[in-house]
This record gives sequence, structure tokens and C-alpha cells, in this order.
Amino acid sequence: MMFYEGLHGAAITGKVDIARHADLLVDVVPIINLEWIQKLHRDQTMCGYSHEAVVDTILRRMPDYVNYICLQFSRTHVNFQRVPTVDTSNLFTAREIPQPDESFVVIRFAKPKGIDFPYLLTMLHDSFMSRPNVIVVPGGKVGLAMQLIFTPMILQLRDRRARA
Repeated sequence: MMFYEGLHGAAITGKVDIARHADLLVDVVPIINLEWIQKLHRDQTMCGYSHEAVVDTILRRMPDYVNYICLQFSRTHVNFQRVPTVDTSNLFTAREIPQPDESFVVIRFAKPKGIDFPYLLTMLHDSFMSRPNVIVVPGGKVGLAMQLIFTPMILQLRDRRARA
């Protein structure tokens, strides 16, 4: 059983098809401004890079982001997208990274058949459905959401493997 989470494991290029090897593809992605705010803060405070160097890196990586990374999000079985509820419009003036409790997490299921949405809505207080295959949960509850979603999925994968 192969499980993939983030870091571009669903990559498909002319030479590589990593996605075909995974049983469960999951991605956790912030909206783009939040992703860049996190990168600016991390690279400046932890790595000591200048603001200009981080911006240059972001700009250099933009073609790969558009041509490879974004495409992977449509290949995942489950996608988690963190959406802040605070202003992140100007990533260059953001003084801090929004906290989980200042966010919602949008969870999209590629194939929602078999997902017990009523159970998830009951267990994840203040969550709601925004589309038939999308549940939105408070950011602070993402860990619980992952546990409730993936435990049955992983057990099913394990059972299928045992029967094979």
C-alpha cells in the first residue's frame, strides 16, 4: 500500500508518472498568498534570506508551479486547502502567518461515494458542505478531520491488500 501526501508526489511529466504508484493521493495546500506568506516568513527567519531573494525564488518557481504543481491537485483523492479568514491580500506586508483558528479548511473528495458526510458534519462542529463533494471545517479541527476521514480509508486499503 502506498500513501502520498503533498510534496509533489502526484507528479506526471513526459518522463515520470509517480501518481500511478500510489493507492491514496492526498494534498494539503494553502491558498497561494498564504503559501507565499509562509515561505517569506520561513526563509527570512529560519534561513536568513533577504526579502528580495525569497521573492526571486518565488518568481523563478512560478512556471513549475503553474505547469506541474497545480495540475497535481486535480489528481488527488482528497485535497485539503487552508483558507485564512484574515486579510492576506498583500503578502509582503503580512507580519505573521495566520493561525489555524483564523482559517477554514476546504476538503474536496474526488470520488465522494462512500464518504459519510452526515457523520463528519456531526463530529466536526461548525463544519458545512459547500458542494456535494466538499466539506468545510474550522482550521483548528483539521487534525480531527484527517483522522475521521483517513482511518476508514486506510482500513479499507489494508483489507483490500489482505484479500489480494
